[in-house]
Amino acid sequence: MNNILITGSNGQLGSELKEFAKSNSAYNFHFFGREALDITNHAAVENFVKEADISIIINCAAHTAVDKAESDIEMATKLNHFAVENFAKIAKDNKVKLIHISTDYVFDGTNHMPYVESDNTNPQGVYGRTKLAGEQAIQRLNPKNSIIIRTSWVYSSFGNNFVKTMIRLANERNELGVIVDQIGTPTYAKNLAQGILEIIPKLENENVEVYHFSNMGACSWYDFAKTIFNLKEIDIKVNAIETSQYPTAAKRPFYSVLNKNKIKDKFQIEIPYWKDALKDCLKKL
Repeated sequence: MNNILITGSNGQLGSELKEFAKSNSAYNFHFFGREALDITNHAAVENFVKEADISIIINCAAHTAVDKAESDIEMATKLNHFAVENFAKIAKDNKVKLIHISTDYVFDGTNHMPYVESDNTNPQGVYGRTKLAGEQAIQRLNPKNSIIIRTSWVYSSFGNNFVKTMIRLANERNELGVIVDQIGTPTYAKNLAQGILEIIPKLENENVEVYHFSNMGACSWYDFAKTIFNLKEIDIKVNAIETSQYPTAAKRPFYSVLNKNKIKDKFQIEIPYWKDALKDCLKKL
């Protein structure tokens, strides 16, 4: 029984998993975007899980528009909390493994050391609060052989993301201002997808476990942008600006570097350095 249900299939991580599925004969993948399967409908999801004899659910679906979530609380709650609760109930009732993707936004960004999984959460906006509520729903229901993976600053050759935005803006302007006082780690969705597929056969835990995954190292958005332009050999002036100069609806964590030791030690996976991962992605663009 190696049937895998993947939600959020049109997003960055879902798209990278699709790429791996093309050459992976060990599993039978079922990919669903928002239009194809209403993940907030418990009966619809459970019926499919039973009909397709699903053994693993990988939930990549989420309301990820951080600023929009501040005014669209109902939809963010449905997708990031209630849908995740659905998956946890279905996983428990049907003895299905669940891998749920969460975020660094569950933290308030006041740390000065990389966050470990047991650090106190304190989300500062609707997106972070609804994602944390989803985590708590899984932990409360506690389906066996299930994990939560928090990640950060995701980009890919698929979808819309910071890397593509920087390249597009560099073609339109001679000068850019990029935030310098928010520190985190970019995550190439391809590396996360590969990590998930390596983890699947090793999933065996009585209680829900939380893990962190991003690429190795840390940088500011300014450093990230400068590296993109250097690797692409784009000549553009980049000005370092502070968060206060670029107000947004949602508050961002000033520091959200994630400690990856737990996931590396438990599953014996290798995680590339963020600049090496970026080089790999830029080759595909």
